[in-house]
Amino acid sequence: MKQNRRNFLQLTGTASAGLLLSSFESFAAQPQPSVKANAGYELKIVATNWGFEGTMDAFCAKAKKEGYDGIEQWWPGTAAEQKEMFDAVKKHGLDLGIIWGADENSFAGHHSNFKVTTEAIAKQKIQKPVYINLHSGRDYFSVEENKKLIDYTTALSKETGIPIYHETHRGRMLFAAHITNDFIQKCPELKLTLDISHWCNVHESLLENQPDATAAALERTEHIHARIGYQEGPQVADPRAPEWKYAVDAHFAWWDKVVERKKKAGERITFLTEFGPPLYMQTLPYTLQPLSNQWEINVYMMQLLRKRYA
Repeated sequence: MKQNRRNFLQLTGTASAGLLLSSFESFAAQPQPSVKANAGYELKIVATNWGFEGTMDAFCAKAKKEGYDGIEQWWPGTAAEQKEMFDAVKKHGLDLGIIWGADENSFAGHHSNFKVTTEAIAKQKIQKPVYINLHSGRDYFSVEENKKLIDYTTALSKETGIPIYHETHRGRMLFAAHITNDFIQKCPELKLTLDISHWCNVHESLLENQPDATAAALERTEHIHARIGYQEGPQVADPRAPEWKYAVDAHFAWWDKVVERKKKAGERITFLTEFGPPLYMQTLPYTLQPLSNQWEINVYMMQLLRKRYA
């Protein structure tokens, strides 16, 4: 008997939803291995507007409704856009993390813009950000050149009291685990935003062969971009799908170590859920239709992090 296509899709859709919910509940029911959280420990999870189609006010309203603590926003280029951002986070009672990075290809131009804009972000008087996260340098700048950026932000952070982090990101100075480890050894006050999904892609592995460099980075991590990478890319198609369990488990094992350190120290840890839109997200050939729902995945990750680390 031929099955009606619509009935088949409904049945398989229902079965898939049940499988995903079961997988989610099973993982969430396993909180981080028992670690006493000392006084001062705090978990904050922020949302990205990367891929969001709508106004800043609409984005902040939606993030608040979903249960996010705040947003991470690329520093706007105009005063009007900056006002729109500050007005929206204030209206909806959200924390604000700022992300920014210079794009000049020559070090001289990059260095100049990096200093001017980072100082402007840190010293604006409208709302103090919870942190500033930087896409710093270039992978082809020399060690000495990139180190000047770290030294500058170390001094600026002390002057303003705002935590400033450098992100582990492809194309930037911390593009690889072993390179980052070199900077860690040279810069004792370097603080990281860990987006380890990039390293999985760069090294075409889950870093099994770089335990020392990975461990050193986890010790310097203050903020985490919670995206799941794998050996061939910085973003799995859908972390809820069972075929990606091995990659999800690897990332949570890394994040567990950071949160454990923060709990013991009685310090804040911040997460950004950062699954991206196409073309970060895989698409169907010819149509560029995304394979998954970006917003739903990021909310799923937020809920997972909340249950595991709160």
